[in-house]
Amino acid sequence: MAKQRRRWLGRSLLVLGVLLAGGTVWLAALATWRLTRPPLAVRLGYRAGDKLLIVNADDGGMCDSANAAIWEGMQDGLITSATLMVPCPAFPAAADFAVRHPELDFGVHLTHTSEWKTHRWGPVLPREQVPGLVDPDGCLWPRLDKENGVYHNSSPAEAAREARAQIQAALAAGIDVTHLDSHMGAMQYHPLYYLRYIRLGLEFDLPIRMPSRESLDRYRAGHLRTLVTALGIVYPDHFILEIKKEPGQTAQQFWLEQLRQLKPGVTELYIHPALDTDEMRGITNSWRWRHGEFRAFLDDPDIQNCIREEGIILISYRPLRDLQRGK
Repeated sequence: MAKQRRRWLGRSLLVLGVLLAGGTVWLAALATWRLTRPPLAVRLGYRAGDKLLIVNADDGGMCDSANAAIWEGMQDGLITSATLMVPCPAFPAAADFAVRHPELDFGVHLTHTSEWKTHRWGPVLPREQVPGLVDPDGCLWPRLDKENGVYHNSSPAEAAREARAQIQAALAAGIDVTHLDSHMGAMQYHPLYYLRYIRLGLEFDLPIRMPSRESLDRYRAGHLRTLVTALGIVYPDHFILEIKKEPGQTAQQFWLEQLRQLKPGVTELYIHPALDTDEMRGITNSWRWRHGEFRAFLDDPDIQNCIREEGIILISYRPLRDLQRGK
């Protein structure tokens, strides 16, 4: 009997080895195919040389002034997608708007920090389930690094649990989530957190915001785009980040300059639109820039003319999600 069991075990291991080898070959072939597919613009139904642009509004749900600006910019302006901060006080109002406007694109702005002094929030999960994410005041930490930061006090697993809860809460609220990104880059500026971020994109089958190849190369992490592509996650070709603003430059002037330099392919730019209100002025000194971004992408004639003259095609994240899901 023992001899028979050993023979059975040997055969089972042989079959398992063959299956694993075959699976590895299949996965390698699938990854190779994904890495050699036509450009994203072509896969979306456009020409390779077309300039496609996603204008994403970050910080939805943070406060009423941000919500109102985003809603107006999406309905009457040039904003094509927005991402919502689920733990924030104005999220319920943002969720209600998103549910009532299913034609608009809303993603989740994964939130692990609470950076303002007078306007703060805690995690979605009970604090005892994510103790490393919570500061002595019961709110999320105000920064990423150092003693009062996420990376010093929390862990990738804990951050992923909270991120997953935020996505699930958005879905439970009835939002047709189209994509993911990360507030202040908390899930992107540390490699172990980044891997969890990628895993969430796979788990929920959603596109994710990715830095440009140039930005990642500066941190010797250019391979991450190759990895994400091989895994089947869809993301824009270019992402406008780490571009210094000139002293005295307005939001309109800054973005006009960036639009004139847009490359062929799919580009994402992100803004933080907000109304000029007492609420916004009380939250952040950046209120003037945020209001400037709101006006620039609402009805500024120079921005609108530039988009026409450059042949820029505005799209949202939904086509990327549909492509990723094979629709």
